[in-house]
Amino acid sequence: MKSELQKIVTFLDEINLKTIEKELDNDTFLPGLELGPDCLFIDYSKLKYPGDILHEAGHLAVTSAAERKHIGTETMAPDWPTQGDEIGAMLWSYAAANHLELPLEVIFHPNGYKGNSQWLIENYSQKNFIGLPFLEWAGLTLTSERAERENLQAFPVMQKWLRD
Repeated sequence: MKSELQKIVTFLDEINLKTIEKELDNDTFLPGLELGPDCLFIDYSKLKYPGDILHEAGHLAVTSAAERKHIGTETMAPDWPTQGDEIGAMLWSYAAANHLELPLEVIFHPNGYKGNSQWLIENYSQKNFIGLPFLEWAGLTLTSERAERENLQAFPVMQKWLRD
């Protein structure tokens, strides 16, 4: 587990997604994690599932750079994250797990995703990439059709990890 955690945090650093170690209250949505303006706060003493870091990072990644600065503040849109953002963050975290060669169960653990972890793993494993049009629209990746036209690699390869 420690190597998975280190792999995840190193990756986030490499893509310029800031993680900040911070003591957090017990009332965070996910244990030991809280989103902040353009950053992810991690309380390692309360963190239960390292894969949750990638999911929360996915929220930052699929949010526009201008909006990312408002995450966790009173100026963030009250309807954020939308269902589309949620789907995009899940698929982004799948791509990150694939990139890092992590087992999908690290991200989509049985105690997350409202009991739908196995369903997500099965769909993604069958290349049913729910949310792919959103990630392509956001400029992060390409569908296989477009990748072939542009002679680039298709999803789950990301063209970039953070939305402009």
